[in-house]
Amino acid sequence: MKNQVRAFADKEEGGDLKSVCQALFLLALRSANEHRQADELEALMQGRGIGLHPAVCLAIRVNTFLSCSQYHKMYRTVKATSGRQIFQPLHTLRAAEKELLPGFHEFEWQPALKNVSTSCNVGIINGVSGWASSVDDFPADTITRRFRYDVALVSALKDLEEDIMEGLRESGMEDSACTSGFSVMIKESCDGMGDVSEKHGGGPAVPEKAVRFSITIMSVSVMAEEEEKEVTIFTEPKPNSELSCKPLCLMFVDESDHETLTAVLGPIVAERNAMKESRLIISMGGLPRSFRFHFRGTGYDEKMVREMEGLEASGSSYVCTLCDSTRAEASENMVLHSVTRSHEENLDRYEIWRTNPFSESVDELRDRVKGVSAKPFMETHSTLDALHCDIGNATEFYKIFQDEIGEVYKKVNPSREERRSWRAALDKQLRKKLKLRPVMRMNGNYARRLMTQEAVEVVCELVPSEERREALRELIRLYLQMKPVWRSSCPAKECPDQLCRYSFNSQRFADILSTTFKYRYDGKITNYLHKTLAHVPEIIERDGSIGAWASEGNESANKLFRRFRKMNARQSKAFELEDVLKHHWLYTSKLLQKFMEAHKDSAKALQATIDPVQSQDYEDMSLEMNDF
Repeated sequence: MKNQVRAFADKEEGGDLKSVCQALFLLALRSANEHRQADELEALMQGRGIGLHPAVCLAIRVNTFLSCSQYHKMYRTVKATSGRQIFQPLHTLRAAEKELLPGFHEFEWQPALKNVSTSCNVGIINGVSGWASSVDDFPADTITRRFRYDVALVSALKDLEEDIMEGLRESGMEDSACTSGFSVMIKESCDGMGDVSEKHGGGPAVPEKAVRFSITIMSVSVMAEEEEKEVTIFTEPKPNSELSCKPLCLMFVDESDHETLTAVLGPIVAERNAMKESRLIISMGGLPRSFRFHFRGTGYDEKMVREMEGLEASGSSYVCTLCDSTRAEASENMVLHSVTRSHEENLDRYEIWRTNPFSESVDELRDRVKGVSAKPFMETHSTLDALHCDIGNATEFYKIFQDEIGEVYKKVNPSREERRSWRAALDKQLRKKLKLRPVMRMNGNYARRLMTQEAVEVVCELVPSEERREALRELIRLYLQMKPVWRSSCPAKECPDQLCRYSFNSQRFADILSTTFKYRYDGKITNYLHKTLAHVPEIIERDGSIGAWASEGNESANKLFRRFRKMNARQSKAFELEDVLKHHWLYTSKLLQKFMEAHKDSAKALQATIDPVQSQDYEDMSLEMNDF
């Protein structure tokens, strides 16, 4: 037999016995369905590496929003056209995925978490599973999927392992010296999403709304044994990007449905409270290290804060979630207020509201508890949400512009028709001069374009009196001085001058509002305008930043939710949230982002091999979404 093979090799392959044997072995492997081994052997025979690493392929797949079938189609096309297996087959991507998703790494809590199981390999769980329903409770008939909070945090930290070790080296702390004393700052965000259109799946009829709860690791710092001060070894460079905002829980719930929302978030709150009392031990850079977590719930809009802290809704006469001021007081004294509300105080006030210990009338009781009338169920960190602050103030200015065009300060109460005509004039002017299309609901992009000197000049063309034009220009000039202070991630570094002048500017701003624009601010003021004028310097002094803690990352990740749901999830309701959650988690992985950075060109080549018509569809879709 040896002689026959040698004779065949001499005749066909120029005497290359090795390649004949390899070809035979390859055929045998293929016929036995051992394709993976055969692929690797083929790669070796062609004298090249095995192509891209599976994790790189996964990064490309996730970042270019390919579904499995699209990726597979592309993998086959590339293999057929180039004769080389550059991309890896799907099953190797699945293995790479497992390491990045929560539930892969071993860890331990000291002391063990109260009421939380000690198992480490827990993946996606049903969000209502931890909710013990009693006879009185109505069953939460909703679909929700989440990661267990502690397991998700472990995965997020392991994802940052390279950065943390790099930070330790840079700050000159030897690896072996630092095994305890790490503290991690977490930003929590939660936001409701309207109009998540129904997909065709079985299961209960769920509301066409969704709520997303997510976390961002803001910083990791370490307290070395001999040191006095903590050293920060990792800071999230883009705290408001959807790339750093990791989804923890997705649910089909209307955010106004307080009962279901509290039922689903209840177990998360319990896990979070348990983690505050305990230390996490995980292996980092080959050594076991211990981490403590600090949670700051700041990524909420005002509606969500009021709901979670048991306050009346935002139309209430108690205008602020930070202080006890009423709307009338806030419009009289616009600047001098300090942050007084806290979660503990809200709980105490709820007890007073519930028991009415002094047997007061409803009005007296409400005045005593300052508008706390439901049980606060989740601790938020009192701050001002920079994104909604922008939007709220722009809405207010939009109304001022209308009023100035119609010279409301001279009139008593104008009719609806008149108001409508002013609005039409304003919209037309903005569209003609600034290409700003009218929007149904004010959004961040519109707000940013509207609040500029240029936009005010355009509006001033429609304002009849020169003196009113000057007042408007002065207002916007002051506003643009104040805005960077609550928008920037680190105001002390980025805009120290504006930070120093903030109190002075806000006082001047308030003076103009209460004199020239008295017709709008007589006994009333909008919630965000009050916070902008009264609370910004104090919050910055306490936290160092407002912008970095905003809900923007979560808001922009809402768009991703829609996209993943449309393109990367199975049709059935029971599975789709699972798929979206998994995919979204991978999308926020720092490790995959690094791979992606290194292999941009392969990704471009990949986009070209996929059906170009299909890519066009996605382009159109993303354009539509950016309008809003």
